Amino acid sequence: MAKRWYVIHTYSGYENKVKTDLERRIESYGLQRQVVDIQIPTEEVTELKEDGKRQTKENKVFPGYVLVRMEVDDNTWSVVRNTPGVTGFVGIDGKPSPLSRDEFKKMMGNATPKGDTAPRRTVTDFEPGQAIRVTSGPLEDFDGTISEVNPESGKIKVTLLIFGRETPVELSVDQVVLIH
Repeated sequence: MAKRWYVIHTYSGYENKVKTDLERRIESYGLQRQVVDIQIPTEEVTELKEDGKRQTKENKVFPGYVLVRMEVDDNTWSVVRNTPGVTGFVGIDGKPSPLSRDEFKKMMGNATPKGDTAPRRTVTDFEPGQAIRVTSGPLEDFDGTISEVNPESGKIKVTLLIFGRETPVELSVDQVVLIH
């Protein structure tokens, strides 16, 4: 049976604990051949502190979600589903839906690979008037213009053309790329 990537939903803030608990449960149930990898997509983000110093920290790209590469059968489903902190699999009617290769790459593409120390873009890399494209979230693939940069919140205000109307939207810098 093929091992595919699945998304499990967890209590927000419990992703690391779920990963650790799941690894222990997989070992104790002898399922290392069926459940082969667990990932929590993270990214390095550099923030500008009030004292002017930059601080780099690791943020979860998808809080409340963990990726698991596994063969789904009744046994593996039960072990994963009944891990403390797991609220269920992402899928239709509680049935796990595997990610396509492109979906997995897209989810992990936002993540900084381990060992890659290049920091992600920060709010200070953007200026009003710049053209952007939204790369994630419900407004993905919309183009717009930056109208305001807010270093305190780490967000940018963008004007997007939605249904023929200019609509102001607040986004985080990891949801956009500059277009030229």
